[in-house]
Amino acid sequence: MKSLKILIVEDELITATSIQETLENAGHEITALARNLREALSAVKRQPPDLALIDITLENSTDDGIGVAKQLMSLYPMPIIYLTAHSEPSTVLSAQETHPAAYLLKPFRHKELAIQVELAYYNYQINQETTIDPHAAESLYLPVEQGKGHVKIVKSEVLYLWAAGSYVEVHTIRDSKPFIFSMNLGYLAQFFTLSNYYRISRSLLINLAYVERIEKNQLFVAGRDTAITFPETQHKELLQKLAVVRTP
Repeated sequence: MKSLKILIVEDELITATSIQETLENAGHEITALARNLREALSAVKRQPPDLALIDITLENSTDDGIGVAKQLMSLYPMPIIYLTAHSEPSTVLSAQETHPAAYLLKPFRHKELAIQVELAYYNYQINQETTIDPHAAESLYLPVEQGKGHVKIVKSEVLYLWAAGSYVEVHTIRDSKPFIFSMNLGYLAQFFTLSNYYRISRSLLINLAYVERIEKNQLFVAGRDTAITFPETQHKELLQKLAVVRTP
């Protein structure tokens, strides 16, 4: 088994360090010990893990462990293993919405923890290999409502993607209003890799097939009256991506 990068989300320091020691002794790397949602999101943005171990009960977090898992997976898909002392049906059903790789009840045996982690990661990878590759697929199903559902986005119908803080607006030719997703543009852009998609700035990825007019620092796309601004320094490079006819 390869060495895994593992994020631990646990607000009890003694438990967290004990888990860390167990997994490091098994040859794995702990990317961070996070106590709440804020620290977990920061850790994933800093170093995306292969897997996350998350305690469902987090006393000093705005979200419980299940809410944290939903936020993390919208930012960076990964297998989740829940650690919890709660086995009541309502908690289990809520956890199932995030399709965890494993659900371990406390107290658990630390000697078995590394085995469970490795099995969970292996099963997750096998499942990924049997599903459609989102990089090559013509459509994507992106998470909405904090992981409670998915909406279909047809790549060929996307006009542009716009980063708005911690969210991404996806504007399509069919819809007058954008779809809004809680994720990073840098992450989402990896699924739009055909030559007609061009990352014109840190905040904007444009579908060149729908560009109808270009000026020094703004452009217009099909079906939209409002101009989209972009850095003027990118004007020359943008023209090089298009079949521009020069004045004789």
